[in-house]
Amino acid sequence: MATRPVHFTWLLDCSYSMRGDRIAQLNYAIREALPELRAVAAEQPAARLLLRALTFSTTAAWLHRTPVPVEDFTWRDVEVDGMTNLGEALSLAARDLRAPAMPARALKPVLALVTDGVPTDDWRAGLAAVDATPWGREAVRVAIAVGRDADGDVLRAFTGDPAAEPLRAHNGKQLAAAVRWASTTAVRAASQPVADPPEGAAGQPFAPPVLGVDEDDEVW
Repeated sequence: MATRPVHFTWLLDCSYSMRGDRIAQLNYAIREALPELRAVAAEQPAARLLLRALTFSTTAAWLHRTPVPVEDFTWRDVEVDGMTNLGEALSLAARDLRAPAMPARALKPVLALVTDGVPTDDWRAGLAAVDATPWGREAVRVAIAVGRDADGDVLRAFTGDPAAEPLRAHNGKQLAAAVRWASTTAVRAASQPVADPPEGAAGQPFAPPVLGVDEDDEVW
């Protein structure tokens, strides 16, 4: 049976506010999620999961621009630097949500955003660039707010549900759980046929789990 690609892109906040435990726990969470992503991909014989990642701080840059099959993907730890230019990151991602980067036979792509702050550039223009692409409008979008200061309105606009509270992680254990949940649930949703729109696509957001604060773990 011919497989169809699922392009999964991490958009990761590496601004200075993510320094210390937050960036260390983010790197740990991504690495920990990879085995579960491989297991989910194995459950979808008609889909081929391809991973990419870009980071944003004062500038946005691809960490992995060329799509890498999940079975071959190796995580490289990211570091912090500068501002929170989410708009630039969204604009960068939008360029690869068009042909030929996105083949016509692809299944819905996944855009997974992790951030702990407030954008410092024109994030609305970046989001409009994503929405202007057919694959951007079809994408399964998930967002994780790290700590208490991430702008919920921005994350709701990103996921396409102005009424839903984004998934928030208040410590390292919660961030690891949120990354696992968001990535594996999104891949399952994106691997459904296009004729059967998955929960989590723009206009049909996920209902994320509620993560309670662990009293034995440090709260950010």
